[in-house]
Amino acid sequence: MSTAPLLQIRGLGVYYATAHGAVDAVNDLDLDLGAGECLGLVGESGSGKTAVLLAIMGLLSSQARLRGNIRYRGTELLGLGAPALNALRGARIAMVFQDPMSALNPYLRVIDQLSEVSRVHGGSSRRAAEQRALEMLESVQIGEPERRARQYPHQLSGGMRQRVMIAMALMAEPEIVLADEPTTALDVTVQAQILSLLQQVRARTGAALLLVTHDLGVVAQLADRVGVMRAGRLLELADCERLFASPRHAYTQTLLAALPKLELPA
Repeated sequence: MSTAPLLQIRGLGVYYATAHGAVDAVNDLDLDLGAGECLGLVGESGSGKTAVLLAIMGLLSSQARLRGNIRYRGTELLGLGAPALNALRGARIAMVFQDPMSALNPYLRVIDQLSEVSRVHGGSSRRAAEQRALEMLESVQIGEPERRARQYPHQLSGGMRQRVMIAMALMAEPEIVLADEPTTALDVTVQAQILSLLQQVRARTGAALLLVTHDLGVVAQLADRVGVMRAGRLLELADCERLFASPRHAYTQTLLAALPKLELPA
């Protein structure tokens, strides 16, 4: 007996009206995300990957027009009223944004931003919310969490800010975490640490992860299945091992062929 997907996307279209006609950012996308699964979406810049995440969260600009369906546990998200959508965002579905420096409020201390999640979604007292925030900072391996919690985002390194974003996404124990290029602009060592942290988060919480990246190495390390996008369309969707071993679409083959090789040419 099959289990219904946690998140189901059918015929999703995201387009923008311009003076030259409609421009599609996402075109007729079908996608399922199962409970506890990591699904990677890969593709070049402008392929529509981030637009998919923003559509799920209801965070696209007012100029965007949508068609199709996005259902979370059977509840249609497209067109859902603001109160109901706000109750889901951060609580059941959370997002790790690509640029934590712009996603975090520069005028609020880290502890204030983290504890707000518990106070809004869990009705926690200020003291309980702040204690939860400290626990989450420790869980994402930030040293001296009490000192860091009372700092502002600009006082943290890029890697620490990304850890804060992951901690914030997990504050309310969501079922789905959307991660938009979580290792972009980080050096190689910090990238490896963030990927390891995401693996630990999945193992510890059982949350499903929808991971957007242009880096095939990232999905090879984390994803159970991989979807390849180009120009707003999903060209190929397969188990990670099968896709890397035997890509079927010519574009996927081109992406894999572009990966650096360690072996010397014959």
